[in-house]
Amino acid sequence: MNVGVLASGSGTNLQALIEAGGRGQLDPARLVIVGVNVPGCGALERAARAALPTFVLDHKRFADRAAFDRALVEELRRHGVELVVLAGGMRLVTPVFLDAFPQRVINIHPALLPSFPGTHAQRQAIEHGVRVSGCTVHFVDAATDSGPIIAQAAVPVLESDDEDTLRLRILGEEHRLLPAVVRAIAHGRVTVEGRRVRLQGAADAGLADGRLRSL
Repeated sequence: MNVGVLASGSGTNLQALIEAGGRGQLDPARLVIVGVNVPGCGALERAARAALPTFVLDHKRFADRAAFDRALVEELRRHGVELVVLAGGMRLVTPVFLDAFPQRVINIHPALLPSFPGTHAQRQAIEHGVRVSGCTVHFVDAATDSGPIIAQAAVPVLESDDEDTLRLRILGEEHRLLPAVVRAIAHGRVTVEGRRVRLQGAADAGLADGRLRSL
């Protein structure tokens, strides 16, 4: 399965995918293209070091979101992309994009959805005084962080935590969870029934509790 990654920032989740691919932990998924909407962002540097093809589409140069998404679709299709991973891609997508890749766009979010969607999820968790936070990999729909949940990993919130320390501990779980989900999808183990995601072969793959440990 050909995977395209969209990023906007430093690209640490992209790096986790690159390293998992180098260890054979994405097979049969293959990273084929990295697209960014912020020229000069760290994700571009990480892709270049891994010799991955890249493209830059500055969203500020497009009249609206739909026009930007049409250009994204064109670039991704040109590289034969079958699964799109939003790994820090900080743009809301439109039906133009989602219709081009039905149930083949996933995102990773630093909270246990449906709690704390949107930006600053770690800050929200601290401010609300929750005892447990974490990360979620979900299918993307037209709303913000509201698509069907594929897998989650829990992270305890410590009394000593601030936004940055919690962010870093959640990020460690993101780096483990995202590659495992990509591989599970590539193996055909993930299906969607309404809002419920089924993880096939859960017991054999260590998924019986809904968390992707390894595949």
